[in-house]
Amino acid sequence: MDKAAYLLPLLLTVFSASSVFGGHDYGQALTKSILFFEAQRSGHLPSNQRVKWRSHSGLRDGKASGVDLVGGYYDAGDNVKFGLPMAFTITMMSWSIVEYGKQLARSGELSHAMDAVKWGTDYLIKAHPQPNVLYGEVGDGNTDHYCWQRPEDMTTDRRAYKIDPSNPGSDLAGETAAAMAAASIVFRHSNPSYSSELLSHARQLFEFADKYRGKYDSSITVAQKYYRSVSGYQDELLWAAAWMFHATNDDYYVDYLGENGDAMGGTGWSMTEFGWDVKYAGVQVLAAKFLMQGKGGRHSPVFQRYQGKAESFMCSLLGKGNRNVQKTPGGLIFKQRWNNLQFVTSASFLATVYSDYLASAGDDLSCPAGDVSSAQLLSLAQSQVDYILGDNPRATSYMVGYGNNYPQQVHHRGSSIVSIKVDPTFVSCRGGYATWYSKKSSDPNLLTGATVGGPDAYDNFADERDNYEQTEPATYNNAPLVGILARLNSGSNGYNQILPVTPATPVTKPAHVPKRKETPTLAPIAVSQKITFSWVHQGRTYYRYSTILANKSGKTVKDLKLSVSKLYGPLWGLTKSGESYSFPEWIKSLPAGKSMEFVYIHTTSPATISVATYTLA
Repeated sequence: MDKAAYLLPLLLTVFSASSVFGGHDYGQALTKSILFFEAQRSGHLPSNQRVKWRSHSGLRDGKASGVDLVGGYYDAGDNVKFGLPMAFTITMMSWSIVEYGKQLARSGELSHAMDAVKWGTDYLIKAHPQPNVLYGEVGDGNTDHYCWQRPEDMTTDRRAYKIDPSNPGSDLAGETAAAMAAASIVFRHSNPSYSSELLSHARQLFEFADKYRGKYDSSITVAQKYYRSVSGYQDELLWAAAWMFHATNDDYYVDYLGENGDAMGGTGWSMTEFGWDVKYAGVQVLAAKFLMQGKGGRHSPVFQRYQGKAESFMCSLLGKGNRNVQKTPGGLIFKQRWNNLQFVTSASFLATVYSDYLASAGDDLSCPAGDVSSAQLLSLAQSQVDYILGDNPRATSYMVGYGNNYPQQVHHRGSSIVSIKVDPTFVSCRGGYATWYSKKSSDPNLLTGATVGGPDAYDNFADERDNYEQTEPATYNNAPLVGILARLNSGSNGYNQILPVTPATPVTKPAHVPKRKETPTLAPIAVSQKITFSWVHQGRTYYRYSTILANKSGKTVKDLKLSVSKLYGPLWGLTKSGESYSFPEWIKSLPAGKSMEFVYIHTTSPATISVATYTLA
């Protein structure tokens, strides 16, 4: 490396503090992390394909079953298309965009991230040809692992496996519904017809998952050795319901979350992991977001229990809980020796978004070992990313192509065999092992952006192709990382993550900020409002209003019903009942001389609040 090239990262550190922290160029890592998905593409590659050493593959997938299953992603270093981890990848990539689309746009990577999602959802649409039929795998791990071939040369069995009412798979159908619902949010404004199509598939898949219950690996048994559903399907049903609610605001799904949270374990399990199999922590974080947005309604007490478990997860990551995650001597979260980094990136993503939720709500995290600020939670996520990018005892970057010292012998068929465009000579099933797998040299093709399995519990790592536990990458390692890198690359600029994506009704900001507004009400209850905070987000000024209800009578107020109109944002501290609002679940009455507070956020003058009915006791 010449001197100028060596000095460039240092200059960036000095002059681009908003995008580079801790000595790492998060923008560069973000670009590379998305590029990896293009190396994992199956099917007929598009003209704008940027990973040039790859070519078309799997062009007859599904044909024997009478269905078009061309496309999608290879999950890791093999050539099988596994439906469960692929759908989870799409859900997490979509979540990254839902939370940090603005930051991705600023970095110039939003279109690439959306392309990565669409490559997956185009395939998932094909895999769902009927309401109660979903193809969940193409190829099988046993025959595939017998061979070492680049995907362009595949001679392995490409049989397609499906679930249906006679052979159910609620976990697979639920995760696919979640992926479709999350992606529908991504495309809502740029491609509304496609978004609507995704949401239609998501609704059908959720109904299929819920009505015909069963574990998918009992129906697609060839998946058991590779992606066994150990957690069962109840977490996926809740996860799907959460994403359906996020995408639709349909009360059916919030009722599903509220009525099944206890029975299905969503409010009961205190988790220390999150990934393609176990979704509980993700459900809990989403439910906490809904609660902070004031969307819990009559289910707010249940959602508070979800939030309690979400915060237990965060405390465990920070080492301040009752049951903490294991960490290596170098500080890396450690769950298992096989592809441990999948758990690191997924957990760090949850910590990142929850940190922003807390900051948006002005809250801290209360842990058994002490209170934690939102900034400390984000710092935890950043420390894990920095470890992956090279701040570790081995000074090794576990993202291929990032930094000066990264894995050279990745356990990946495509990158380890010379490109078909360079040497079109056919690579046979077993010949690939003899010629390419056993080579002790660097990969001929750089698998840019791939996050490999990572080090062991003692920070040790062996860069060897046959060390699949440590050197194999996976799409679901990278998908959560996209969101975290976008967030870190944006710097410390404040923004509100729990605001609705768009106001319910077009509004204009007030000409002036009133100190207090007294609303005429039915005596003896006085209503006063004031602005307690304001901020600018995407060119709009948002106001947080505090509203005080004071009982001026000498009796206790019960059965209170409030009318709230001209409200264009979330409201906290009341329960919505039809068109009116009443006391929250935890308040049954308002004694004489006492007062209570609720708050709401929107971009215009105070809402109109009046007392509809009440009784005095």
